[in-house]
Amino acid sequence: MDHIPDDARLHRATAPSTQVRGERGRYRARLAGLAIACAGAAFLAFVSLGVGARSVPLSEVWRVLVHHDGSPAAVIVWQLRLPRTVLAVLVGSALAVAGVVMQAITRNPLAEPGLVGVNAGASFAVVVSISVFHVTQISGYLYFSFVGAVLAALLVHALTSRSGAAGQHTRLVLAGTALSASLGACTGTVTMFDTRAFDSYRFWVVGSLENRGTTALVAIAPFIAVGTLIALALGPAFNALALGDETGAALGLRVTRVRAAGFLAIMLLCGAATAAAGPIGFVGLVVPHILRLMLGPDLRWLLVFALPGGAALLLVGDIVGRVVAPPGEIEAGIVIAFIGAPVLLWLVARRRAVHA
Repeated sequence: MDHIPDDARLHRATAPSTQVRGERGRYRARLAGLAIACAGAAFLAFVSLGVGARSVPLSEVWRVLVHHDGSPAAVIVWQLRLPRTVLAVLVGSALAVAGVVMQAITRNPLAEPGLVGVNAGASFAVVVSISVFHVTQISGYLYFSFVGAVLAALLVHALTSRSGAAGQHTRLVLAGTALSASLGACTGTVTMFDTRAFDSYRFWVVGSLENRGTTALVAIAPFIAVGTLIALALGPAFNALALGDETGAALGLRVTRVRAAGFLAIMLLCGAATAAAGPIGFVGLVVPHILRLMLGPDLRWLLVFALPGGAALLLVGDIVGRVVAPPGEIEAGIVIAFIGAPVLLWLVARRRAVHA
């Protein structure tokens, strides 16, 4: 019998238990971080209820939330700001989760959900609804916007699904970019010759959460719920897909089906969010990158943390937009663009420095 030193036996006995304790410690730390992120998003939502042209003290906000007494403060909180705040939470979460999924199926850390043509399709459908069908209310062109986003995303998927799995993610980005450019040109042509369509369209295209009411919430909530569940369920498959199509297939992963399911999640999440709030960019780009720097590459955790992360970012944009230009406000989409553009430039410079 081979003689094994006592210290080697001790190392063999303690190594697995040490590794298990380390995994449990990381798991508990991430759960604590998730709780903190959710608490932070909830606090921002609470602050959002009191900020606006007429500020409501947070103590008063809490009072009218607990007891709706019909006072002016209660009307402001319940009828104006609560639907807007809930919409910001839904839209921000949807865009952030869609961003994680987009970067997973394309394996491109600079990919953004708008690349699949969702924003362009929704924008063109809104212009058509205003110019051709004379729709003037948000509740009217909300459905046109969603249908346009879905049709554009389906067209991009149809153009790329017939090719093999190899390089399909690259073709997806190229097809989405080409379709976005084409639909953008069509949208610009219509608004150039139809001033009435342009006047109505320009308030939607900047990305706004104002005056959406409960109609938008009821319309988009089922689609965002289904899209979120699909994305969360695909987390383990995305981790395998990150190793490459060949490696994923060798592990038993059905690459084409996983990518199609991820594309369906993007279509539901981005289509609903864009229909309700307009094309808000950079949320699906900034949030996944911040989370990846904090959590690492595990897509299961990135998808979960993207829910409070996206909500928090859009809430910050909406709150800042309401306080920087009183008594008016700057639309949330514009504020997010001011935040996201420098982050995008920093990411591009960082990638060049890494690959140099």
